[in-house]
Amino acid sequence: MTVQTASAYAIAASVTDPEMPMLTLEDLGVLRGVRQSGSGVVVTITPTYSGCPAMAAMRDDLLHKLRDAGYDARVEIALSPAWSSEWITERGRQALRDHGLSAPGKAPRPSGPIALTLLPTRRRLSCPRCGSQAVELTSEFGATACKALYRCTSCLEPFEHVKEI
Repeated sequence: MTVQTASAYAIAASVTDPEMPMLTLEDLGVLRGVRQSGSGVVVTITPTYSGCPAMAAMRDDLLHKLRDAGYDARVEIALSPAWSSEWITERGRQALRDHGLSAPGKAPRPSGPIALTLLPTRRRLSCPRCGSQAVELTSEFGATACKALYRCTSCLEPFEHVKEI
């Protein structure tokens, strides 16, 4: 990696997620790379899920930060391999917990056909506030499609859980 590319990567890695600003794009695992292209740089990002509305804001924030630093920059979207919640760094998982969100566990990786069910996904998680595993799902969808709403039946506090993908 050249000095210019490493510097551009450091700038791109500092951009925060517009929906969860406690996470950088690097910590979220959507920043795939920065490479030299002609006289500029190309930043590659992967959406957390198909149709993620935050992608346009991520792209714009990346371009603004890099152009403000003097880079001729372009953003590319990589769809393969698909993003996984396992790409969230340990620093990112801790940031989620520090902000009262439940970090995703291990993403399911079935080896065969996946049965279609209309029931809520069963997850093993604990309350990010008191640590109790006595939690109940209140809604499969939170403020964003990538989060579910839960309530701790011990401390009675509601909290969001970032879904495993």
